[in-house]
Amino acid sequence: MTDPADFYTGLVAELYAPLRSFTPEPEPYARFIAGSGEPALELGCGDGDPLLALRRSGLAVEGLDASADMLERCRAKAAAEGLDVTLHQARIESMDLGRRFRSIFLAGPTFNLLVDDDTALAALERIAAHLEPGGSALIPLFVPEPTPPDQLGRTREHRLDADTVLAFSVVSEERDEARRRQTSLLRYERRTGDDTTVLERSWILHWYSQAQFADLVARTPLTVSSVLDVRGRPASPSDSLFVFRLELI
Repeated sequence: MTDPADFYTGLVAELYAPLRSFTPEPEPYARFIAGSGEPALELGCGDGDPLLALRRSGLAVEGLDASADMLERCRAKAAAEGLDVTLHQARIESMDLGRRFRSIFLAGPTFNLLVDDDTALAALERIAAHLEPGGSALIPLFVPEPTPPDQLGRTREHRLDADTVLAFSVVSEERDEARRRQTSLLRYERRTGDDTTVLERSWILHWYSQAQFADLVARTPLTVSSVLDVRGRPASPSDSLFVFRLELI
């Protein structure tokens, strides 16, 4: 099992941007910060989307990630744009930044990477400890679908330049409904001429129903303000992707 803090390192960090299938738009988070207030903190900021766009617009937003490699890529992108950005390397469940924020958010369901309820509870408690009274946190979550059998081993490729091809595939997958955990073995490849670099790592997703996550929040100083669907409307119990807005009263 790959430690979550070590997953996005080396070749995985290098291939993350060109092979990712989702890039968060900055506008929803800018609206969240406008309503909740500054300063703000993005958890799981990775290589800078949407953190750098929010900084570009003048918002006081800092970033946090467990991966030193991803933070280095974020710093390089910020420097290339002449952006000043404050970044912290820490796990969400153990962060201790010595300050509080009006707004804390994740720009995607990164919270699902916390491997069990105990880790998630610790993360929620650390979020509460870093919020100012009256501040808000935004946590997107999803219930993953199993990878269809005919997709296992199927490769997605991206040509980086005339000589280099990047490739990604899901090799195998195990799903434990009782523990609400899905473990996928992922393969990353970089092929340059006759030279091929291959790396395989386990990617763990831990999921919650809306009721299960609300029960977890109830064990912390946070309260649930709303649970929304992807369109910003109240989520229905059948929604597999939903966003919790939490407040520290």
